Amino acid sequence: SPKVIERALEFGCEPISLLMEQKDFDTRGKNIIAKCKNIPVYTAKLEVLEQITGYKLARGMLCAMHRPAMPSAEEICKKARRIAVLENVVNPTNVGAIFRSAALNMDAVLLTSACSDPLYRRAIRVSMGTVFQVPWTYIENKNVSWPQGGMDLLHEYGFKTVAMALRNDSVRIDDEKLHEEEKLAIILGTEGDGLAAETMADCDYTVKIPMSHGVDSLNVAAASAVAFWEFGK
Repeated sequence: SPKVIERALEFGCEPISLLMEQKDFDTRGKNIIAKCKNIPVYTAKLEVLEQITGYKLARGMLCAMHRPAMPSAEEICKKARRIAVLENVVNPTNVGAIFRSAALNMDAVLLTSACSDPLYRRAIRVSMGTVFQVPWTYIENKNVSWPQGGMDLLHEYGFKTVAMALRNDSVRIDDEKLHEEEKLAIILGTEGDGLAAETMADCDYTVKIPMSHGVDSLNVAAASAVAFWEFGK
């Protein structure tokens, strides 16, 4: 959509080419074209564009872009008080929804390398463009492994780590000790299996969201919204 394309440009993505519905060329497409400057712009009727791309265009526009260079995890940690860490969250819909929830008081998001790409088309769409607004990067690199190296990095920058997990040796999500911590990294695990045992063992706190009606847990994206709201108060 035009709004998401504008957010991507603000994020630092470099446009390559632009595809849009013919009727938008002289209307809402004008500002986008001006911001994209000297790139090819292709227009046609919506039916033709859908045949070319193979799917329905989101609000009639599609832009190919080069990704910007990502910040390091250290840069992210220096500027944040509340960070979400995603461990191997492989579903792009969940990744997009978690990024949208990150607007609930999270300063940034860190991802392990096995996570679905936040710039995958489905993740961008579900996030409503939030992937271009919330600072993020990958916590793993050639010098930092996960979980041990990543945990060491978080602790080095003063973060207490919080494992969101279904364990009985947990503290309440509204525990005063958590709210008193200056810096928190909230760690969410993959769908189904949740966090790895090694990750949970290395965390400073384990938190379980209380449920009722015999239901044991929330979807990871829903759990993120509850946790981000509570820990960001």
